[in-house]
Amino acid sequence: KRLKLEDRIRSFIEPEQSLPAVGQGAVGIECRVDDERLLKLLEPLNHKDTADRVLCERAMNLTLEGGCQVPIGSYALLEGDEIWLRALVGEPDGSEIVRGEVRGHRKDGEALGIQLANELLDNGARDILTKLYADHD
Repeated sequence: KRLKLEDRIRSFIEPEQSLPAVGQGAVGIECRVDDERLLKLLEPLNHKDTADRVLCERAMNLTLEGGCQVPIGSYALLEGDEIWLRALVGEPDGSEIVRGEVRGHRKDGEALGIQLANELLDNGARDILTKLYADHD
């Protein structure tokens, strides 16, 4: 919409149809932690809602030890002060997919991401990931 190209859009892919990659669409800027001047300049660019959502998704991905070659999808959504994280881990061919979701207060987003990762691992994602990592060694 911001590009004024709505007339070219034929359909939207909702998260219920296909979860995006972790942090999909978020832009990150890195700088030195001790560069006070630059941090002050960048501060207005930080979008708290996006940062909270990405923190939740990335905590899940880090716990799963996910990378660019691993079929992991996630989508965090804010509903007021609640964060809702949906995620999946799948076989590359889609023959097996483990899905899960968790909800909680947005201030607990990082812990919720870790919690969901552990639930996914316990429900079959561990086997999928172990096989994938073994195949890439």
